[in-house]
Amino acid sequence: MSVVYNLGLATRVPLGEGMTFIVGGRTVAVFRTRGGTFFATQAECPHQRGPLADGLLGGNVLVCPLHGYKFDVKTGLAMGHACGSLKTYPVELSDRGELLLQVEDS
Repeated sequence: MSVVYNLGLATRVPLGEGMTFIVGGRTVAVFRTRGGTFFATQAECPHQRGPLADGLLGGNVLVCPLHGYKFDVKTGLAMGHACGSLKTYPVELSDRGELLLQVEDS
């Protein structure tokens, strides 16, 4: 069963950056591309638990701030390394401009 969490106004997440949220007992990173699209992934890099919301975001490419590992923020797939892929979560914008994050209830 999935649960939808209202994370508040989308303007909380600056263009081209990420922000960490704690929802349902898990930590999730929400990203807003410079084009205004939102994506959500697990908050820590599977390599050495780097804080992904602090990483660099260029287009759909997220770069871990600790070791430069790259991920496709849309799919979570690792790019050019065997670190492992990221868990991704559906996130959408409500009619009122709020971020709605969907997670599977554990």
